[in-house]
Amino acid sequence: MRSLGHQIVADFYHCDGSTLSDVDFVTDAMLEAARRANCTIVTQTFHHFSPYGVSGAVIVAESHLAIHTWPEYGYAAVDVFTCGDIIQPEDALNYLKEAFGAGQVSTMEMKRGQVDMMGVPAHELRVKPALCA
Repeated sequence: MRSLGHQIVADFYHCDGSTLSDVDFVTDAMLEAARRANCTIVTQTFHHFSPYGVSGAVIVAESHLAIHTWPEYGYAAVDVFTCGDIIQPEDALNYLKEAFGAGQVSTMEMKRGQVDMMGVPAHELRVKPALCA
């Protein structure tokens, strides 16, 4: 099935809480994950909550990577949404799993913008759809 986007929503469990509460570490890890997925970074924003926790997003030309952390539970919610067929969201997630020391990961994958549901001829699409199996 052809789609405009590929989204992976991941739950990271049993992470190193100290990395999840360090806004600089989280920022650097998310930027490196975007690079490893072959994304073109446009901008980023991250916020450290008091007493702990970080939320942030990396906006990429191909969509986004986002994270919300709960260091007190060793948990992070991660979202990688990519468009096109040259981006490797799995590479981003594999890097983040290692960076945060996740002991367990649960993922859900979605195809976003299913071309067949749009009724737009393939030759008229402005974005090259991903070929998501």
